[in-house]
Amino acid sequence: MTIGSDGTRILFRRSGELWRLDLGTGSEHLVGSGPVDSYATDREGRTVAFTRAGELFRADLADGTVTAVPTAGPVHDPRPDPAGVNIGYVTDPGGPASLRVVGPDGDRLLAGEPGNAWREHGGTISWGVAGAGAAEFGRTRGWWWAPDGSQVLAVRTAKASSLHLLDLDDGWVDVHWDRETYPYLAQVHWRGGSPLITVLRRMQQHGLVLSVDPRTGETQVHAELADARWVEPVPGTPRHLPDGRVLVGGELAHDGFDARCLFADGSLLTPPSLYVRRVAGMLPREGGPAGSPDLIVEGSLGDPAVNEVFRVRTSLGGGGPEVSRLPVECGPEGVTVGADLLVSGIQVWRGETPVATLRTCAPEPPYRPEPVLERVTDRRLPAGVLYPAGHIAGTRLPVLVTLGDGPGHQQVWARASAWRERQWWADAGFAVVSTDSRGTPGVAPSFEKVVHRRLADLVLADQADALTALVGKHPDLDLTRVAARGHGLGGWLAALAVLRMPEVFHRAVAHDPVLNWTDLPAPIAERYLGDRADADVYAHHSLIEAGTSPNVLLVGASLPGFPSTPSASPEEELSFIRLN
Repeated sequence: MTIGSDGTRILFRRSGELWRLDLGTGSEHLVGSGPVDSYATDREGRTVAFTRAGELFRADLADGTVTAVPTAGPVHDPRPDPAGVNIGYVTDPGGPASLRVVGPDGDRLLAGEPGNAWREHGGTISWGVAGAGAAEFGRTRGWWWAPDGSQVLAVRTAKASSLHLLDLDDGWVDVHWDRETYPYLAQVHWRGGSPLITVLRRMQQHGLVLSVDPRTGETQVHAELADARWVEPVPGTPRHLPDGRVLVGGELAHDGFDARCLFADGSLLTPPSLYVRRVAGMLPREGGPAGSPDLIVEGSLGDPAVNEVFRVRTSLGGGGPEVSRLPVECGPEGVTVGADLLVSGIQVWRGETPVATLRTCAPEPPYRPEPVLERVTDRRLPAGVLYPAGHIAGTRLPVLVTLGDGPGHQQVWARASAWRERQWWADAGFAVVSTDSRGTPGVAPSFEKVVHRRLADLVLADQADALTALVGKHPDLDLTRVAARGHGLGGWLAALAVLRMPEVFHRAVAHDPVLNWTDLPAPIAERYLGDRADADVYAHHSLIEAGTSPNVLLVGASLPGFPSTPSASPEEELSFIRLN
């Protein structure tokens, strides 16, 4: 979703096609037929750049024209400048990626490396791409327009990432910070004022929020971030508030507090009871001055299974943080904010009034799951149990523990849509159990980070303890027949559960499991296990070192002593995990 700054139109993709919703008439119009790979708009949402099979197109919504734009090669990540004059794009993102600009003066190179320089550096130099490890911090972009369109801020990736300010008239400056001490460029934001960046030490226990002088590239420290385990930046921060203060996400971990909060130049903006997940943007404050909008924040207030949307007042009064809940549902993709509008799912809101609904082509879902949500053990672990449709109480069922994508990914949500796939497994004859063990976001910072360097032990203990606790409330769970399944880190955990606790977990299906943590990107491996130099910790978390078992099916991976297959259908998984 993209909302134009004047609040009259919304751009969105549906079934691979690009559409426009006009708020004045409520009508929808096709902008680009599919499949549209990616798109972006200018500030007002009047000029659109989109790609189809690597070809660039420009759509002018004022007159309804769509024009193919000649480029130097296949286009990736196109974006018009804020005024809609030039379009920047990346070409050859898998090789010596270059950053180019096409506009009234034609197509020209803005930043790139000669092929021989690219080869001399082992094929690692690229411009305008996010870079290795960036996704681990939630950063998916590698370049940004200046608010006035006169400059581009671009990442150059080689052995480490650097940042550069490029003028459209061929001038440029480097962004200066201690890249040797702070090698990770975690976040970049440039919507107004100067660019703001977050940089982290390699072990992620300390970071800096820096403002960048767009003329000289010099940086100034706005905030320090520190944690004995790892720093967890809040998506949507840092950013400038209209009054010039800098919004930063951080944690309160003293005087009995255990909270993830927002701060503006050191002043607390959110109460410790609100677990902040993301800053979606800002909306005008109803009845308030134009220069003090409210923040729109996604987070949980008391119940980690419920992700809600809140208005947070940015102008502090004498009563401390001021937060109000909005009556909108926050789905898995979050909400989109712009002008005076908020979009959640297919519903468009102005303030607290629904003003439009996007047409949907999605079929009616075949399942209407009704999970029973619990908090179990003395650690109050969020858990959910899902029964087959029409289940008759007193009928004991084998248990399928779903581990999803593993630690760091929340599974227990109150919204029914999160359980639809799991309902299929329940209807195959299982009581499906999901538990958010320690290491999962949503509860509190300490709950998430206590697993540092001992992830496997604590997570497996929580999963086993949760099963024992759930039987007291759900006597139909047959703990003599327990299977587990997961993907990636969830697959690693499913396999490890059978290898470490065969008396609790009897079968497992592990999709693309992590076999050895040293094979993971350094940011994710060292976040959980610490320095790779600590070989004992990494060996303790390795599937390769954990033994063998015929009761673990590896899908997409292979190890001696395990049954394995390149792929498996759900029916094939069922045949493996059914226990006699």
